[in-house]
Amino acid sequence: MSVEDKKDKTETVCRICGYDDGEEVFDEYGVPRYVICPCCYNESGIGDTTVSQVRELRGYWVARGAKWHDPKFRPAEWDLLEQLANIPPDWR
Repeated sequence: MSVEDKKDKTETVCRICGYDDGEEVFDEYGVPRYVICPCCYNESGIGDTTVSQVRELRGYWVARGAKWHDPKFRPAEWDLLEQLANIPPDWR
């Protein structure tokens, strides 16, 4: 088993919009939890398994105004660019 195979693959950040509430969206093995993001409304494991899919969904979300699906979770001082910076480098 390679070092890469042993690497913890836990993710808490939405690959599409960068929202991070600390809850796992992918477990330590990289298996999706099928969590729906309250920001962009993407469900982890559905349409976010390749970089091209992620970029397409992110582009669509941003082009439509980067609106929050569930505004009650939106921080008062929310900044789109800061949130997008949370996206793991492999998914940018």
